[in-house]
Amino acid sequence: MSTPLIGFTCSKHYQNYPCCHRQWRHPGHCRFIHGYSRSFTFWFAAKELDEYGFVVDFSCLKPLEQKLNDQFDHTFLANMDDPLISHWKRLDHEGALNLRIMKNVGMESSSELIWEWANEFLLERDKGRTCCWRSEARENDSNSASFELVPDWY
Repeated sequence: MSTPLIGFTCSKHYQNYPCCHRQWRHPGHCRFIHGYSRSFTFWFAAKELDEYGFVVDFSCLKPLEQKLNDQFDHTFLANMDDPLISHWKRLDHEGALNLRIMKNVGMESSSELIWEWANEFLLERDKGRTCCWRSEARENDSNSASFELVPDWY
């Protein structure tokens, strides 16, 4: 897919988010709990640079980074429809794991989720001057998924 002309772009990468999950519907080994050190990359766009000459001043992204930390740092990710969800909740309550319930824990859905977070943050902060047009969730050096969409308000 080619990217439409969207102006200036830049990217920001975050790494080392150790977490685990399982794809309970998968018939193979992915149905078992397994972990990765996830990483995330965001691609930002701006039609005009800010007063400092930036698309996005990376120092302003601390709230986005905090959301990544809260969701993916030493956490157990479970699909909301996982048949063992009551067990995971009990283990969370007992302090055995740090549970985060998601629509889907896979890289594809994770990349869409972080794209949404970035655009909610940027729309509020920059009032439409900037957007995140692509995000990537990576589970290791070999496997990643991305979500690419220019928000309709940009």
